[in-house]
Amino acid sequence: MMPTMISVDEALERILEHFKPLEPERVKILDALDRVLAEDVYSDMDVPPFNNSAMDGYAVRAADTVGASRDNPVSLRVVADLAAGYTTDVAVEPGTAIRIMTGAPMPAGADAIVRFEETSEGVNGLGRRASGRVEVFKEVAVGENVRLAGEDIKGGELVLPKGMVIRPQEVGALASLGRGEVQVIRRPRVAILATGDELVDIDEEVTPGKIRDSNGYSNAALVMRYGGIPIMLGIARDDVANLTAKIKEGLARGADLFLTSGGVSVGDFDMVKEVLNAEGEMSFWQVRMKPGKPLAFGQIQGVPLIGLPGNPVSAMVSFEQFARPAILKMLGKVHLRKPTIKAILEEDVTSSGRRSFRRVIVERHEGQYYATTTGPQGSGILTSMVKANGLAIIPEGIRRMEAGQRVEVQMLDWPEEVSL
Repeated sequence: MMPTMISVDEALERILEHFKPLEPERVKILDALDRVLAEDVYSDMDVPPFNNSAMDGYAVRAADTVGASRDNPVSLRVVADLAAGYTTDVAVEPGTAIRIMTGAPMPAGADAIVRFEETSEGVNGLGRRASGRVEVFKEVAVGENVRLAGEDIKGGELVLPKGMVIRPQEVGALASLGRGEVQVIRRPRVAILATGDELVDIDEEVTPGKIRDSNGYSNAALVMRYGGIPIMLGIARDDVANLTAKIKEGLARGADLFLTSGGVSVGDFDMVKEVLNAEGEMSFWQVRMKPGKPLAFGQIQGVPLIGLPGNPVSAMVSFEQFARPAILKMLGKVHLRKPTIKAILEEDVTSSGRRSFRRVIVERHEGQYYATTTGPQGSGILTSMVKANGLAIIPEGIRRMEAGQRVEVQMLDWPEEVSL
């Protein structure tokens, strides 16, 4: 019996119904990068915790600088020198100034900072340190060049809400709050299994009739790229006992998702279908897409399984459409679709009428994207993916697009600006 033919969108919808965010775990903040925050983070302090200088210069009373200019400088007596990380008991009295470095706490009596460049120390860029007195060449206002306590974060404030993705700037914010650890959604463990008697591992000899397993490694790399933890189960032979043992190994190692490649096409050896049906509840579909028509989905003892095609390009394209969003959903992320752009085709392209994903090279010229295919587009030509930085989407029902037309492109990587 032929598998049911369904659309890409329907297949994705059916698959994602079976996934939800995983439970949280506490990790060091550097390990939280690109993870989803699983708790609200409030501040228990002001950041910065005290008024401080935003510039290297002199702490002064703004009233003492009224009318100061190059032609009419104000002379102030320097009473102390204050570096960042230190405090002083010396106050700024009328007619005095304290030499101060960026980040140093504002001394008592001072309400503004005059930059070195606006004093005799910085005149003409000579950097001569004032001796006893300093001349001020610019009037400053109260609060000028001063960072106030709590200017960035106030005590009790919600700084990072639950559900946000942690980027380097959020790591910095956590560090400023003294939070060395944080709760995030844990990373899914994805069992990777290639199937077929024709496969050998990368360190094995390729004998007649054999090929090296590329799918296991490319799928594992994709899992890592999108935040999952690959569990490498190796190669399952076309043997019921061997394939069953591999599945049980994945379950024992705590897999949150099984990802298989091969054995789901019409005409493939039926061992994969037989074992998956025996060990779980499986559906085998044909998806209206090219490459990547054959697809399996179901559950093995409650663990979701996505069965990808065996051809390497088909496996990678199918991964991007179905496994990637499933992994992101388990990670707690809400933006599951790949980013797309509109590009101008630089050549005619044809399609089977199914939704087609053409491997393309996207370049940017003066703000406009242009797409060129990578050459032969066979589903076994892995180098068509190696050369590509995008997948041009030819919509279902369209059999031809001509050069000059705009096409939607799923970006695998982002191009650099190229000058014409």
